[in-house]
Amino acid sequence: MAQGREREDVSAQFAGSSLSVRWVQGFPSQNIHFANDHTICYASGNFVIFINLDTKKKTVLQCINGIVGVVAANVPGEVVAFSDRRLKPIIYIYNFPALSRKSKLKGNVLLDYTLLCFSYCGTYLASYSSLPEFELALWNWEANMILCRKSNPGMEVSQMSFNPMNWHHMCLSSSSVVSVWTIERNNQDHHFKTRLVKLPLEDGTFLSETDVLFPTSLQKDLIYGPVLPLSAIAGLVGEEAETFRPKDDIYPLLHPTMHCWTPSSDLYVGCEEGHLLMINSETLKVTVLQKMDDLPLLDGGQLINPLTLVYQKDGMLASGIDGVLYSVIIKDSKYKVKNFLEFDGPVSHLVFSPSYKVLLIQTDKGSVYTYTYGAERALDRVLEACDGKVQATDFITPGNKYFLTLTNLGEVSVLWIEDCTCIGKILLRIPATTLACSPSSTSAAVGTADGYVYFLDIHDVEYPQVIDSAFLSKSPVKILIYDQRGIFLLVGTEEGNVFVIDARPSTSFQIFGFTETYRDILQISTVSLPVSDVVEVLVLTPLPETGRSRLEFFTLPTMLSQVPSSFSDERGKLKDDFIHKFLYEVEHPLSSAVLGFERNKIYGYCSQAPYICSYLIPDKVHIGVCVLKPHQKVQSKQYGAGMICLSSHGLWLMTIAKCGFLCVRDTYSLETFVRCRSHSHQGHGIQFVNMSMDGQHILVNGKDDGTLVHLKWKRLGASLANEILEHFQQLLASLGSTMEKENAYLASAGASHITQQEEESIESTKKLSLDSSQEELVISPDKEIPWIQQKRQEAIRKEVRLFSNKRKEIKRGIKELSQVITHMMEENEKMDLIAKLEQQEFCLDLEELERLHDESEEEVTKLRKDVEMHNLATSYLTELIREECWDSMAVKGRALKCFHIPYVVENFPMKARTEEELRDLERVLQQKKTEAECLKLRKEIVENQSTAALAKKHHDEEDEEDEDEEKIVKDTSLPNYLLGSLSTDFGADTSLLTSQLELHSREEKINQIILLKDIIYKVKKAFNSEFDAAYKQKEIEIARVRERNVRIEEIISDLELEEKVWQPVFEDCEQPERALVVEDDEISFKKHVAPWQKAKEELEASRENERLQQARASDARHRGLMDMMGGVLEVKKEDILRMVIPQPAFVAKADALWTEEERKQFKEYEKKVKELNEERDKYRKSLEAELKKLQNSIQESTQNFDEHLKRLFERRVKAEMVVNQEELKINNLVFSLLLDEELSSREQFLNNYLLKKQEEKSKTSESIQKSRENLDLFKEHHDLLVAEDKVLERSFKKEISEISGHQGDVLHKLFKRRPRVHKQKAQADVTSLVPYGERPGSGKLNKENFAQLMKAMDELDNISNMPEGLDPSVWEHFCATRRAKVENEYKLKQKAATLLEMTTFLRRKIEDDEAVQHEIERVFHELLRLQDEKVKFQVNLTVQILLKQGQIELENFQLTLEYSDAILINKNIIEDLNSVIRAQGQKKVASMMESKEVHKGIYQIEWEHKKMEMEMEDLNQKAWDIQMLFFSRDRQQYLNEPNYENVIAIQIGIMEQTISVIEKTHKKNVDNCKKLLKKLGRYSNQKDIANYTLTCNLREELVAVSERQDICNAVGSKLTCEKIAREQYDNLLKQQKLTNISKQQAEQISILQAEVERLRMKTFPALVPM
Repeated sequence: MAQGREREDVSAQFAGSSLSVRWVQGFPSQNIHFANDHTICYASGNFVIFINLDTKKKTVLQCINGIVGVVAANVPGEVVAFSDRRLKPIIYIYNFPALSRKSKLKGNVLLDYTLLCFSYCGTYLASYSSLPEFELALWNWEANMILCRKSNPGMEVSQMSFNPMNWHHMCLSSSSVVSVWTIERNNQDHHFKTRLVKLPLEDGTFLSETDVLFPTSLQKDLIYGPVLPLSAIAGLVGEEAETFRPKDDIYPLLHPTMHCWTPSSDLYVGCEEGHLLMINSETLKVTVLQKMDDLPLLDGGQLINPLTLVYQKDGMLASGIDGVLYSVIIKDSKYKVKNFLEFDGPVSHLVFSPSYKVLLIQTDKGSVYTYTYGAERALDRVLEACDGKVQATDFITPGNKYFLTLTNLGEVSVLWIEDCTCIGKILLRIPATTLACSPSSTSAAVGTADGYVYFLDIHDVEYPQVIDSAFLSKSPVKILIYDQRGIFLLVGTEEGNVFVIDARPSTSFQIFGFTETYRDILQISTVSLPVSDVVEVLVLTPLPETGRSRLEFFTLPTMLSQVPSSFSDERGKLKDDFIHKFLYEVEHPLSSAVLGFERNKIYGYCSQAPYICSYLIPDKVHIGVCVLKPHQKVQSKQYGAGMICLSSHGLWLMTIAKCGFLCVRDTYSLETFVRCRSHSHQGHGIQFVNMSMDGQHILVNGKDDGTLVHLKWKRLGASLANEILEHFQQLLASLGSTMEKENAYLASAGASHITQQEEESIESTKKLSLDSSQEELVISPDKEIPWIQQKRQEAIRKEVRLFSNKRKEIKRGIKELSQVITHMMEENEKMDLIAKLEQQEFCLDLEELERLHDESEEEVTKLRKDVEMHNLATSYLTELIREECWDSMAVKGRALKCFHIPYVVENFPMKARTEEELRDLERVLQQKKTEAECLKLRKEIVENQSTAALAKKHHDEEDEEDEDEEKIVKDTSLPNYLLGSLSTDFGADTSLLTSQLELHSREEKINQIILLKDIIYKVKKAFNSEFDAAYKQKEIEIARVRERNVRIEEIISDLELEEKVWQPVFEDCEQPERALVVEDDEISFKKHVAPWQKAKEELEASRENERLQQARASDARHRGLMDMMGGVLEVKKEDILRMVIPQPAFVAKADALWTEEERKQFKEYEKKVKELNEERDKYRKSLEAELKKLQNSIQESTQNFDEHLKRLFERRVKAEMVVNQEELKINNLVFSLLLDEELSSREQFLNNYLLKKQEEKSKTSESIQKSRENLDLFKEHHDLLVAEDKVLERSFKKEISEISGHQGDVLHKLFKRRPRVHKQKAQADVTSLVPYGERPGSGKLNKENFAQLMKAMDELDNISNMPEGLDPSVWEHFCATRRAKVENEYKLKQKAATLLEMTTFLRRKIEDDEAVQHEIERVFHELLRLQDEKVKFQVNLTVQILLKQGQIELENFQLTLEYSDAILINKNIIEDLNSVIRAQGQKKVASMMESKEVHKGIYQIEWEHKKMEMEMEDLNQKAWDIQMLFFSRDRQQYLNEPNYENVIAIQIGIMEQTISVIEKTHKKNVDNCKKLLKKLGRYSNQKDIANYTLTCNLREELVAVSERQDICNAVGSKLTCEKIAREQYDNLLKQQKLTNISKQQAEQISILQAEVERLRMKTFPALVPM
C-alpha cells in the first residue's frame, strides 16, 4: 500500500513532462543547399539540418507532419522551403536564421512534391509534383497564392532550375527530355509557355526530321493514287497523329543527366553517352560541343559521363561515376577537360556558395566536402558518412559521455554524446547485425551475419580495437544483450539458439552453453538486480501456425562461472532442470515482451491490435506450456508493429512503433506521460531506442530514413529524476570494483590477447589426429569450426574413444560379410538367366535400397507426367490444326494423279460460307433486283405519260432509255477482255456486276467485292464438281484394274512367269485423310507389353494350338481326301499345266530287259505324254492371248482416263486463272477502299486539327483582347499618374512664383535635386569569382531601395538644408511637396516598367496569334489539296482488261532437244528486230492514246450537245415566262432603252459618288467630334484634378476660416468681418463665373450633339413610302 501511495504521488508529477530534440545525426540523400554564404542545409528524416561551415555547429528544424520531402533555399530572400510527405502535402516557408514560419502553401497536389526551386530574386517558388498530376506550379509565396500551373501527364523531371539572369526562364530536364519554360507576365496574370528541345542522336549527330503533319517530300504515285503520311495510313485522327512515328523511324536519342545556366542565358547539358550540349534558350538551337584532345582523361576515355554540373567562369565543373571532378573550359563550340579533384566514390552533387568562394561537394554515400578557393587548406570535410546503414547503437558505461554506432557493413564508431562528434572508429569489414555495450567493463560485443561475435576494447575511445571473437554457429546473430549487472552476455541466433557467454574480458569471454528455443527469436529480456543471486531471462518467439506467441523463461545463477560444466551437457546445451526453464504461451501474437523488475511481471506489445498488456508469471511450478492471461490491458495510440524497452531502474516503459512516436509509460499504470515524435511512418518508424543508465539521454534511430535523434528531457519531475539518479549511483557503486578490475585487465593484456587466442586455436586444430576408424571426423585445418560444432565433435570423439573396441569388431564383421557377398555375386554372374538374381537383391542396406527405389519411382513419375503433358499438348495442337485445316473445310483439299503421265490435278479446298457472308450476299442480290425493278418501273412510268406537248420529248427520252438499256445489255454481254476475267466460261452470272467504269462510291465497291467473291465461290464449286466426277471415275478404273489383275495374277501363276503385276493405288495426296490415321505398320517401335499381358497372350496361343491339333486329329474325312486325291474331288482345266503323267515302274530298267507288254505300256505312256504336251501348249497360248488382251484393255482404259485428267488439268489452270483474275479485281477494289479510308482519316485529322487550331485561335484572340483592355486601362492609370506629376510640378512652380526671386531659384534647384542611393558594392574578389555578375533584384530589395530613398529624403528635408531667410512653414510645405513628387516619380518608374512588360506580352501574344493563323491557313490549303486528290482518286478508276499473250507456250515433252538443223543468227539481228518491235509497240500505244482522246472528245461533244439542248429548253421556258410577264414602266424602259445597263451604271455611279462624299463628310465630322470629345475629356480630367485640388484647399481654408472666425469672435474686429465678407463676395463672383462658363460649354456640347445627329441622319437615305 505504501508503494501504491508512493506511485500515486509520483504519477501526479508525470504531468508536464516532455522531451525535446538535442541534436540529429543524418546524412543527405538529396541535394544540399546554401542557406547563406556560410551555412548549408539538407533534409534528413523529419528534420532539416543546418550546418555552419565555419563553426561546424548544427541547427535543426523539425517538420511537424512527418518526413521531409524536398528542400529549397534562397539566399537573397533568406528563406528555406520544404515539403512534407503525406496525402495532400504542404510546402512550408521558414526564414533563416530565425527559423520562424513565414508561409504555408497548400496546393492541389495529391501525393508528393518531387522538386522545389526558388528564383534568384526570391519572390517566386516553383514546385513540381509526381504522379498523378505531374504539375508544375509557380507560387508567390509571400502572397500565399499560385500564379500559374500546368500539368504534364507522364513527364517525370529529375532537375528544375530558374535562369539566374532572368526569372522568366526555367529549365526542366529528365533522362529523356529537356524543356525550356517561359513565364509570361501581364500585370498580375502569369502564364507558362513550354518548348521542347530536339535532342541529337546517341552518336551526337542530328536527325533530319520531316514534317509529320504536312510532309512535302512524299513522292507522288500516278498509278496507285496519292501517297499519304504514315499517320493517315495508320488510321489516326486524334492528337496521337501529330507525333506518330513507326518503330523503324524512332532512333535512340541522347539521355540528359544534368544541366546548368550560363550568364548569356544558354544551357549546358551533360548526357549519359558523354556528350556535352549547348542550348540557346531563345531559339532552342542545340550545339554538340567537341572535345579537344590535348589532355587525355585518367581512364583513357574520350568523353565523360557527368553526374552533375555546375557553372563557373569560362566553363564548368563536372563529376563522373569515376569519382573524379573535372574542370571543363569551353571556348566557342569546343571544350577542354582538366582533372580538378579526386574522390573515393562518385560525386552526386556540386554547388557553389553565393559568393562563389566555396565549392560544396556531395558524394553518393552522403559525405560532404568543401573546397575553398585561395585557402591554404582548400579541401575540408564537413560530413563523413557512415559506411552503410546504422543497425544498432548503445551507450558506453556509464552512458553520459560516449556511445557506439554499428552499420550493416561492420563500421563501429565512437561518438560524443554532446554533439555527435566522431571520436574514433573501427571497420570490421564484415556484415554486422547487432551491437551491445557491457555495463561491467569498457567493452562491447558485435554480432555478425556469419555467426561471429566480436569483442571490442573501447577503453581508449579514440582507438577501439578487437580483442577477441567467438564463432558460435553458422546462423546469423540476431540479438545481443547484457544483463543489468554485466555478468552474462546472451546471444540469440536466427535458428533459435540462445548462447550464454561470460561478459567479463578477464575470463576471455567464456562460453557457458546454449539453450534451444523456437526459430526467429523476436526479443530477449533480462532482469539482474543487485540483491539477487540469479539472472532472469525471458525469450519471445512467434508461433505462426497457431497465431500465438511463446515465452520461454529461465534463470542463470551468478555462480555459473564457477561450475560451468555441471549446468551443461557434453554438447554444450544447458540443462533445463538446472536453469529452471518454463514455457508460457499468450493467446495473441506479440511483437515485443520484457520482464518487469518486481513481482515476476511481463510486459507485452500486441502486434495485431493496438494494446499493451501486462502478464503475471504464476508462482506454482508447472510442466509443459502454461497459457498466460492479460493482467492489465491498455490501448496504445501507436500503430504498427512495435517494441518495448525498460529503463535502467525498471519504472519507465518505452514503446516505439511504425508510426514514429516514442512513448514513455509508467510501469504500474501503463499510461503514457511523455510522447515525442522523432520519425514518421513514411520511413517505417523507429528501429530501436536506447536510454542511458542515468535516464538523461535517449537515442532513437529510424528504420529507413537514416536519422539518429538524441532526445533530452525538457521538463521532468524532481522526484522522477531523483529515482533514476539514485538507482544509477547504486548500480555504479555495485559495479565499481568489477569495472576497475576488468578495465585494468583490458588496459594491460588487451593487445596480446588476440595473438594468444589465435595460437591456441591453431594448436587445438593440430591436436585433432584421428585413426582410420574416425575418417568421418577429419576436418580441414584451414576452415574454422563453430563452437557448437566443436562441442558436438568433442562429444562424438568421447563416444568414439568409449566404444572404439566395439566399433572395430563391427567393422571387422562388416568386412567379412562384404567378402561373402562379393563371392555370392561372382557366383550369380555364372548362373543361367532364369536363375540369376537382380543386382539389387545383394544390397544389404534396405533403407538405402528403398530410398533409391523411391527416388527412381519419383523420377519415373515425373518423366511420365512430363511425357503425358507433352502428349496432351501435342494432342491439343493436333486437334487445333485438324479443326482449322481439316474439319472446318467443307471441301477437303485433295489431288488426282494420272496413271502414266506426270500430271497432278488438285481441287480447290473450300470452307463453308458463314451466315454473315450469306446474309451480305442475299442483301446485295436483293438490292440489285430492287434496282432492276426500279429501272423497269421508271421506264413504264415514262412510257405512260399522256402530255401531248411533251410527247416528242418523252419519246426521245424513251429512245435514250432504250439506248441505255441496250448499252447495259451490251455491257453485260461484253467480251471477256473488257470484263477483266474469264468467269463466264465457268457459267458464272456476271449480269449483276457493276461496270468497272461506274464503280465510284464506297457502297458500290463493297457490293462488287461481295459479288466477285460469290463468282469465285461458284467457279471453284463448278471445278470441284468436275474434279469429284473424275475422282469417282478413277475409283472405278482402279476397281476395274483390280478385278482384271486377279485374272492376270492367275494366268501369270499358271504360266509361271516372273512378271510383276501393275496395281494402281491412291497415294497420300489423293487420300489425305489417311495422314490423320496412324496404322500399325507405320510404328517403328515395338509396343510395350506388360509381363502379365505377355504371359496371358502366350497362354491363349498355346490353348489355341492345342485346340487346332485336337480338331485335326478328329477330322478323318479331311485326312482321307488329302491322302487319296490330293485334297481335290475334281480336276480343273487350269490344272493341266501342273498335271504330270507318272512313268511306269519298269523305266528304271534297261531297254533290253523290257517285255513286250512293257514296251506297249511305254508307247501308250509316250502317246499320253504327247497329247498332254499338246494340250499344254494349246492352253498356254490361250492364256497368253488372254493376258495380252487384259493388259491392253487396262492400258487403254487408263490412257483414256489420263487424257480426261489432262483436259481437267487444263481446266484447273483456267479456273485458277479465273480465280486469280477475280482476286486481282478484289485486291484493286480493296486497295481503293483502303486508300479511300486513308483519305477520310487524313481529312478527319485535318478537320480535328483545324478545330483545335481554331479553338487555340479563339483563346489567343480572347487573350489579346483582354491584354489590350488591361493595357489600355493601365495606360490610363499611367497617364493619370503622369498628369498628377505634371500638376504637382505646375502647382509647385505656381506657388514658388509668389516667393522672392533668389529664394525661389534656390527652392527650384532643391526641388529638382534627388538623393543618391548608394548601392552596396560587392568586393572585388567576389565579383571576380561570381560568373553571373549583376542580376535582377527581388521585391524585397526594391522595398529596401525605396526605404533607403526615403531615408535619404529625410536627410534632404533636414532644417539645416533650408535656405536662409525662408519661413519654416514654407520649408515644411516645400519638403512635403518634394517628397510627394519623389514618391510619385518612383511609382511612375514602376508603372513604366510594368507598362513595358505588358506591351511586350501583348506583342508576343499577337505573334502567337499570327502563327496560329498561319497554321490555320496552312491547314485550309492542305484540306483543299486533299479534296482535289480525293476527287481525282474517285474519278480515276483502275480497270482490269484481258490481253492475249504475244508468245506461244509449248509442252515440255514437245521441246526439241537436238539442234542439228538449227542455224546460228547474229545477236545484232535479234536486237534490231526487238527495237523495231518496240518502236511499233510505242506507235501502237500512241495510236491507242490518240484514239482514247478522240473517244473522250466524242463523249465531251455529246455532253455539250445535251447541255445545249437543255439550255434551249430553258430559253424556251424563259420566253414563255416573258410572254406571260406583266409589263410595268420600268420593264418597258428596260425593253425600249437600248443601253439600259449603261443608264443604270451611270445612276449607280452618281449615287456612289454622293454616298462617298457624304461618308467622307460624316467621317470628318465624326473625327472632329471625337477630337473635341477627347479634348473635352482631357479638359474635364484636368478640371477634376483642379476641383480635387480646390477641394483639398477648401478643406484647409475652412479650417483656417474656422480658426480665424474663432479669433475674430474673440477679438471682435470689424476689419476682419469686412475682409471675410469681401472674400465671400469674391468667391461668389468666381463661382458665378464658373457657372456661366459651364452653361456655355453645355450649350456648345448640345449644339455639337445636334450637329452630329443631323450629319448622321444626312448620311442615311430617307425611305419614304410610295
